[in-house]
Amino acid sequence: MDFGKSAELFRALGDPGRLKVLALLAAPPAEACAPAGRICACDLTEHLGLSQPTVSHHMKLLVAAGLVTATKRGRWTDYALAPGGLTQVQTLLADLQSASLGSVGTELDQPRPAEAS
Repeated sequence: MDFGKSAELFRALGDPGRLKVLALLAAPPAEACAPAGRICACDLTEHLGLSQPTVSHHMKLLVAAGLVTATKRGRWTDYALAPGGLTQVQTLLADLQSASLGSVGTELDQPRPAEAS
């Protein structure tokens, strides 16, 4: 398990604004100005009630985590759910669940050194 990548995914999911973005990308509004299946940054600012710099910050984190793709279109950027992005999250959670049941070994299974008193 890549703990750095896992933490990045959880950080990306750990904000209500970014979760709203993912929900909008999962079901883009029909009146969006971007091509079908995508949302323009201008639509995100309107639907989320957030400033453009705040939306850009959220989108940068979601793209870096591999959950969203970004495509430049003129001065705007269109966003879509990344193929396999949410599957990464499902796989991570399944791996954690398996580890908690003892069926997957990780470096966390190693015995801890004795603590000094």
